[in-house]
Amino acid sequence: MLNVNIYFYFSLILCSSIKLLSANQRDWPNPTVFNIGGVLSSNDSEKYFKETIAHLNFDSQYVPKGVTYYHTAILMDPNPIRTALNVCKYLISSKVYAVVVSHPLIGDLSPAAVSYTSGFYHIPVIGISSRDSAFSDKNIHVSFLRTVPPYSHQADVWVDMLKHFKYKKVIFIHSSDTDGRALLGRFQTTSQSLEDDVDIKVQVESVIEFESGLDSFKDQLLELKNAQSRVYLVYASKHDAKVIFRDASLFNMTDAGYAWIVTEQALEADNIPEGILGLKLVNATNEKAHIRDSIYVLASALRDMNQTKEITEAPEDCDNSGSIWETGRDLFNFIRKQVLLNGETGKVAFDDQGDRINAEYNVVNIQRKKKKVVVGKYFFNKELDRMNLKVDENSIVWPGRQTEKPEGIEIPTHLKVLTIEEKPFVYVRKLLDPQEACTPDEIECPHFNSTEDVSNIYCCKGYCMDLLKELSKKINFTYSLALSPDGQFGNYVIRNVSGTGKKEWTGLIGELVADRAAMIVAPLTINPERAEFIEFSKPFKYQGITILEKKPSRSSTLVSFLQPFSNTLWILVMISVHVVALVLYLLDRFSPFGRFKLANTDGTEEDALNLSSAIWFAWGVLLNSGIGEGTPRSFSARVLGMVWAGFAMIIVASYTANLAAFLVLERPKTKLTGINDARLRNTMENLTCATVKGSAVDMYFKRQVELSNMYRTMEANNYDTAESAIKDVKNGKLMAFIWDSSRLEFEAGQDCELVTAGELFGRSGYGIGLQKGSPWSDDVTLAILDFHESGFMESLDNKWIFQGNFQQCEQFEKTPNTLGLKNMAGVFILVGAGIVGGIGLIIIEMAYKKHQIKKQKRMELARHAADKWRGAVEKRKTLRTSATTVQRRIKSNGVNEAVTISHVYDKFQRNPPYYGAERNWPGESDVRQRRIDDGGGVQPVPRYLPSYTQDVSHLIV
Repeated sequence: MLNVNIYFYFSLILCSSIKLLSANQRDWPNPTVFNIGGVLSSNDSEKYFKETIAHLNFDSQYVPKGVTYYHTAILMDPNPIRTALNVCKYLISSKVYAVVVSHPLIGDLSPAAVSYTSGFYHIPVIGISSRDSAFSDKNIHVSFLRTVPPYSHQADVWVDMLKHFKYKKVIFIHSSDTDGRALLGRFQTTSQSLEDDVDIKVQVESVIEFESGLDSFKDQLLELKNAQSRVYLVYASKHDAKVIFRDASLFNMTDAGYAWIVTEQALEADNIPEGILGLKLVNATNEKAHIRDSIYVLASALRDMNQTKEITEAPEDCDNSGSIWETGRDLFNFIRKQVLLNGETGKVAFDDQGDRINAEYNVVNIQRKKKKVVVGKYFFNKELDRMNLKVDENSIVWPGRQTEKPEGIEIPTHLKVLTIEEKPFVYVRKLLDPQEACTPDEIECPHFNSTEDVSNIYCCKGYCMDLLKELSKKINFTYSLALSPDGQFGNYVIRNVSGTGKKEWTGLIGELVADRAAMIVAPLTINPERAEFIEFSKPFKYQGITILEKKPSRSSTLVSFLQPFSNTLWILVMISVHVVALVLYLLDRFSPFGRFKLANTDGTEEDALNLSSAIWFAWGVLLNSGIGEGTPRSFSARVLGMVWAGFAMIIVASYTANLAAFLVLERPKTKLTGINDARLRNTMENLTCATVKGSAVDMYFKRQVELSNMYRTMEANNYDTAESAIKDVKNGKLMAFIWDSSRLEFEAGQDCELVTAGELFGRSGYGIGLQKGSPWSDDVTLAILDFHESGFMESLDNKWIFQGNFQQCEQFEKTPNTLGLKNMAGVFILVGAGIVGGIGLIIIEMAYKKHQIKKQKRMELARHAADKWRGAVEKRKTLRTSATTVQRRIKSNGVNEAVTISHVYDKFQRNPPYYGAERNWPGESDVRQRRIDDGGGVQPVPRYLPSYTQDVSHLIV
């Protein structure tokens, strides 16, 4: 003891001699003397604490020149109040910059009083023995750090052990205190955030929480008997572990087939069974090693802080609570950042809460006679720069004194299977009559985990249902089938449950991840997002992604019969008809041989070719109608007529061929060429496309960066189900539906008006979904491979997907279309227009003829009046002449009687000349009246001869 004091004072004098030199090298007057406090559990620890600080002053690596460390140490009092008072009286009054605290391993003493008192002034406290998780809460223990890890850090070792033994499903048993819950939280976080070995990610099947101070654990163990997992992780105190082991032995749950992994406290139970694995912290009770590591970490932090920060003096009075020591806060952060690679307890480092990380553990196995044998080690590997687990499996004795590792799981024989309606893989039929039952080829499938539709009964059949039946026979399991609760495959979304904003799976995937179902038999696409959380079998059907659209229907307009020729060609043909007619007329008119008369057999003369007859001839040749009259007679005109006939033959033949191609042989093609079509990529195009929300196709578009613009456009149009999207495609509301090729090819085979566009992309496959670590994974995969080899999967394709419909559509494609009214409606309308036009023209002709007749009648009346007047005048002249002649004769004959004109007229009246029946008005009869002369000959009556009435009394003079 005397040598130690001499050594200490010598170092003090040496360090003080260079104090002034070091002070001149700083911009601020940092202290050169640092006092370190200690609250220790024994006199030996206190002695070692002082010796370590004395040796520290001579270590130039940690202590700069001019800096000196002092020590002030006290023993921990059983009364926490007196401990707090002693900290104020002996440590804070000595201006300590940090406090190293420990407590006895046996008893209820805790460094909480030291942490509270020092933390009030932000004086850093370094614990070297307390492992309670409560000290990780920096809202309470603001300046507490420790060189020992909390009990919850054993979860890190558990995860590595489970990965090593390839246990994928466990049951977690813990007490409800702070340490138990912290251990569970860290275990779940660590097991779910592994960056590698995703395939063996650990899943917690069940969590059993109990209150400390157990009397019985039988009820909880009875629940675990029905669980699949046979691997139990236990955090419990010594007393609670004793009760758990006692009751587990009564149910034979500590025998062969089970695996138990426990924490350090449970290892101390008196009745701990053989075969249990546990952990033991290395150097957990080596207080001197932790004292040394804590002092050197503190010195390292002060050294770094002294170079970059201004250090003020530590508080010296507990009565002065008006100010906060900012240097204490900075010192806490510097200590937390320190790393001691070659510490007495291994690599010393701290996390953000100031807890020790990289601590080393021994893996302990309970063997015969309760002997604790170290069978593994969890240590820091300097080469790999990470913690590493090394276990000697050959030296492990498992429960039941087995030397082989248990499977860790009890394979269930009755599975909860989920599916979803997706034709042709799953057809769902609702039973309308409660007395009705499903047919032999159907399976009853109520809605799973749903309270809205519990009274209705549904029956399922299809591709996947036949596969499920055959699979259950092949690998020998029973099942109960149910439909997806929300009708979705599953989407990874954020659910703001109790304000946490945690992402969860919905739909089928969510039920499987939440361990509410064991298997999914549905057209479930295998993709990376889903494979991270569930396990897939080998694909039972390979497929890809394609585009479904409705065939563009050819517009049958009223002028569809004009489509074989362009508008320009029709105009040229119309012009050619009339030009040729005009030239024919001119050639026949001006030809020297065109107007001579040919004697016909009937004695009539042939009229010359006029313009109307020429147009009639040109149209008749073009339309291939018979021409009876009005043909050209000159040689030049007939040469042109033959050329025109050849032209008409070519035009008519070309029209007929193109009409057949347009109306009969041509089949409509798809609008899109595939996923790379510019109309899909261009967001400005008026082309609506969509897929199903949260589906594998939706996830595919999210992954593809080159499709991001297209996805942003279609995201607003996405549907909830494929059924509604396909219905809108049929109705024309949706132009393109992007979905699994198997379903879309089936729909295109069922409805020949639908067609898939472009080649497949995003190739994948349908697999059976299972829980991570499911014992059925290998059996299901082997059965699927066997089904492929035996041809069973091909038979399902023929039965449910193809169904002969593809061949029918192919034949329909090859068979010419039957022309309907909509194709030839224009022709009938043209005929109707001709009929209406003819009727209209005849009405016009009749009206015109009637007008002409009226005009002719007026002319005839005028002519008749003129002729009548002229005849009357001539009669008067004749009568006068006759009267004069008579008088002369009378005079010459000597007759003196007076003769009147009436007498003469009466004579003339008695011997009138004969006139046939004459028409009253000219033009009313086509029969020409003939006059019979005295010789009986018939003479034509001149047109100008007027007809006279019998009454001519008005002409008597």
